[in-house]
Amino acid sequence: MKKHVLLLVIIILSACKNKQETINENVVLWTAYNDSTEVAANADHENGRMQYKLIQSKVLDKNEVFLPLYEETSKVTEAEYQKLLPMILEQDIFTIRKHIKEGNLTYEKLVLFYLYRIYKYELDNATTLNTVIALNEDVVEQARELDRLNEKGVATQTQHPIYGMPILLKDNINTLGMKTTAGSIALMNNEVDDSFIVRQLKKNGALILGKVNLSEWAYFLCSGCPVGYSAYGGQTLNPYGRKVFETGGSSSGSGTAVAANYAVAAVGTETSGSILSPSSQNSVVGLKPTIGLLSRSGIVPISSTLDTPGPMTKNVKDNAILLSAMLGYDELDAASVKENYPGILSAGLHATPFSEMRLGVIEELVQTDSIYKKTIEDLKEAGATIVEFTPPEVAMNGFLSILNIDMRNDLKSYLKQHANPELVKISSILDAVSFNNLDSLVRIPYGQALFEGIINDTTTTAELEEIKSNLEKNGRTFFDNALDKHKLDAVLSINNYHAGYAAVAKYPALTVPMGYKTSGEPISLTFIGKQFSEANLLRLGKSYEEKFPNRVLPKDYQN
Repeated sequence: MKKHVLLLVIIILSACKNKQETINENVVLWTAYNDSTEVAANADHENGRMQYKLIQSKVLDKNEVFLPLYEETSKVTEAEYQKLLPMILEQDIFTIRKHIKEGNLTYEKLVLFYLYRIYKYELDNATTLNTVIALNEDVVEQARELDRLNEKGVATQTQHPIYGMPILLKDNINTLGMKTTAGSIALMNNEVDDSFIVRQLKKNGALILGKVNLSEWAYFLCSGCPVGYSAYGGQTLNPYGRKVFETGGSSSGSGTAVAANYAVAAVGTETSGSILSPSSQNSVVGLKPTIGLLSRSGIVPISSTLDTPGPMTKNVKDNAILLSAMLGYDELDAASVKENYPGILSAGLHATPFSEMRLGVIEELVQTDSIYKKTIEDLKEAGATIVEFTPPEVAMNGFLSILNIDMRNDLKSYLKQHANPELVKISSILDAVSFNNLDSLVRIPYGQALFEGIINDTTTTAELEEIKSNLEKNGRTFFDNALDKHKLDAVLSINNYHAGYAAVAKYPALTVPMGYKTSGEPISLTFIGKQFSEANLLRLGKSYEEKFPNRVLPKDYQN
């Protein structure tokens, strides 16, 4: 007898008035519920951004997402799932590949394991993170095809390590067969081809498992609103404390899904902190690359100046693997680089000895954060050379105008190049504002102050270029004074504290779990280096992670 522990409810519809999909004779997987009690419980939360107006989406029917793979997933028994658990849960890619090579695991079972977990937790309204908002309906069959190739003896030594690994994507990344919504109702019918990085992932054999929620329009719509909220996907929740801790954003779904082990890894995007923040808040490893290392073509934009996709994983080794699987020169992205920066794939395997490390430490953080202070002491004891410094004060004037003017231009270009006008009825920010105003309670419950600011920004082209030049110079000065003077490998920060400076400098940043506050909220150590120093940052992060394995699974998502 099949144990459908993965299902929240199985309800026989007799006089049901909702529009839910059914299987067989009116059996449903999920039904909407009244979230007013949950909303009321958070009304007095000390963090104003967590005083929610709603939890579940008003437009997304989860059955439309989960029904297509219901039959395949429901064949997995709890006993079979438990047998797979030690081979997959929290394991790195090389370990999973070893199990497959030895015949203890198949690509099909790997995919079904993650689907089982997603169904088990996401269809239960007591545990859902509102994270997975689309699934690749062909993913099980695609995994079976890889198994068939494996049986035929296709040479594994020629495969990229990402081969056969199920990956989740932030829902602003174009993917064939799934809508790309950026969390907006205006884009809920946005059918597109694969973005450049998705083509690279597929070329290297990755299995695209599905799409995850995000802060709507990459958290550039409303001001002071909850991170992890989108009108399309609802409110994403943090597995370390549902409705207790923020998810971070805007790659909220990518962070929460990786933390809960819903896939091997996920891809996020960052303009300023949108990978670093959710990675830190969900105790996962996140890398924001140098602008231009990864293509942005086919990704719903904020800023062509500052945007970049990046990997979000459970460990540094997998981060290097996922990053390398997306590399490639894209002639359609003006920032894309042709240079082949070596050492990224192997970086997660070759930790830098602590005796060879020179790390810059920000004095203010030592004085104000006890976890950071203890971490610095531990690094020093491990043999690293630590240099404390105070960064120079630099102006960040005009930062918002970069986002405003870039998005006004870049979104128009994205929609013209990728959106089908028969399915997507907006072609500009002005259109989006008008569209949202037609049903403000559903489409913009937290307002759209930032969109309105885009329309009202009068910065000229000449002024914008001057702002960009000044901010890039100031951002680099913020870090370079110490990096150059003391010949440092990296500057150490916390979470996304200095993401804005790294953004305008176009510098890479890697965040690695550093521990947990007394409340249980995750906190991370962030390594920031000069342009195209990703391999070096990954080797530093690998050393830190090996010596101080701080990541702990969220307690309600361990089985």
